[in-house]
Amino acid sequence: MHMQKTFTDQLGREITFNYPPKRIISIVPSQTELLFNLGLTDEVVGITKFCVHPAAQFKAKIKVGGTKKINPDLIRNLQPDLIIGNKEENTKEDIAQLSEEFPVWMSDIYNLEDAMAAITEIAALVDRQPEAAYLNHLINAGFTDLQTLALQMGIDKKVAYVIWRGPYMVAGKDTFINDILCKIGLTNVVKQSRYPEINLETLAGLKPDLVFLSSEPYPFREKHLEEVKTAIPGAKIMLVDGEMFSWYGSRLIKAVQYLFQLQKELN
Repeated sequence: MHMQKTFTDQLGREITFNYPPKRIISIVPSQTELLFNLGLTDEVVGITKFCVHPAAQFKAKIKVGGTKKINPDLIRNLQPDLIIGNKEENTKEDIAQLSEEFPVWMSDIYNLEDAMAAITEIAALVDRQPEAAYLNHLINAGFTDLQTLALQMGIDKKVAYVIWRGPYMVAGKDTFINDILCKIGLTNVVKQSRYPEINLETLAGLKPDLVFLSSEPYPFREKHLEEVKTAIPGAKIMLVDGEMFSWYGSRLIKAVQYLFQLQKELN
């Protein structure tokens, strides 16, 4: 039995669709993984080329483009009941175009609390509330422990989190990454909002104790360490797994384990 149901997304937009949806397109990698972890293997019919987790589903499912370059014809062919996106990951133009033809639910996530709310709300869209409640229970318990540990270990270091090179760009305030850094006892030296460009000389002047080079979106590797070390000799330069700081779905459970290990290394 299908019935129409109306929901409000995290941008305050109302959408109405056939509930529960049987044909879902997810255009954000972390939310794609969440949907599969909630058990919607058959219902998710389309994903992006960046939705690499879980691997088996990544291989099997139709790709409708990238997060910032959606192919509307591929989406039309799939005839979705529901499309699930995110304000930061997707473009205004794509979302406006898709919204004219299909119900599009958007998340808007700046911190862990927003992420947990999105998990709850996405689960309500797809009729998987108990599974989501359990995921959120684990995420909440894990991050509570991380914050307690940060206090116990007296972790209080200043960090810069680098996301891009050529030009260098960092995660600033009003980002999910910034909130995760705070949760593990670190203070972001970058006070600007969002993702400012910065040169290494300016970054050195902010005197970070740590510089994290993220594995995504720019694929930082060993070979990039030297350039940053030379420019900021006073800091410890580390390669970090970007998924563990910026994927806000069920990957947060894996992030807890990863961040525990990282906290140990920092001390």
